[in-house]
Amino acid sequence: MTTVVFSHGQESGPWGKKISAMAAVVQELGCVAISIDYQGIADPTERVQKLIAECREIEDSLILVGSSLGGHVATAGAQVLRAAGLFVLAPAYFMPGYEGLTPDAPDMPICIVHGWHDDIVPVENSIRFARQCHATLHVVDGDHRLTANIDEINDHLRSFVQKIRS
Repeated sequence: MTTVVFSHGQESGPWGKKISAMAAVVQELGCVAISIDYQGIADPTERVQKLIAECREIEDSLILVGSSLGGHVATAGAQVLRAAGLFVLAPAYFMPGYEGLTPDAPDMPICIVHGWHDDIVPVENSIRFARQCHATLHVVDGDHRLTANIDEINDHLRSFVQKIRS
């Protein structure tokens, strides 16, 4: 069995439209979908600690999915949790003033989806991260929220999960 754990962004919640749509995709593939509630936790380090605490007992193969700050959180926890894969959307990497907080790339398959028109996290940050660790990178015609790109994201997520499980 595979468990897919979602980490939402700073100003969203655990079961917003994007995560709910992605959770439906992974459930169709036979995976368990969990979304962690980080609301009220602003500190990225505390969010990473919560992710690790909530996932430590999962014995299934684990795929972490994160959006924006949740992408940073999922990346930071992936190696510790021995995840099988990491799928992130507009991850908050190399943010001005916080570059030192950008986690090292975990040694596992990584897929990044980022919008060309993101005015919160520059697409160049994902390009830089993907180049450093040879991650798969999909740059789409979207903004930071990527809500208009959910079908495309779900296609990439479906392929990624199938690849990890095979």
